Amino acid sequence: MTPIQHLLNKIKWDKRENPNDYTIFYHDRILNKLITIPYANIKKIEGSFMILNNEEESNIPLHRIKKVTKNNVVVWERK
Repeated sequence: MTPIQHLLNKIKWDKRENPNDYTIFYHDRILNKLITIPYANIKKIEGSFMILNNEEESNIPLHRIKKVTKNNVVVWERK
C-alpha cells in the first residue's frame, strides 16, 4: 500500500491529478466518528500532520486518515 503522505503529495504536485476530485476521511477522536473533508481544505502537509484551512488552523495526524476517494471511488484505505 502507498504511504498516505506519498498519495497526498502526489495529488498536490502531479499535474495529471485534480485535487478537487479527492475527498479525505479521517477519524476524529473527540467526536469518535469519521469526518469527511475535500482535499482542497488541506492547507499543507507538514511532517506527519495535515494542516487544514478553517477558522482555527487544525493539525490532523496522518495516521488518523482512514480513506481517500477520487470521484466517490476508494483509491486508498486503511483498516
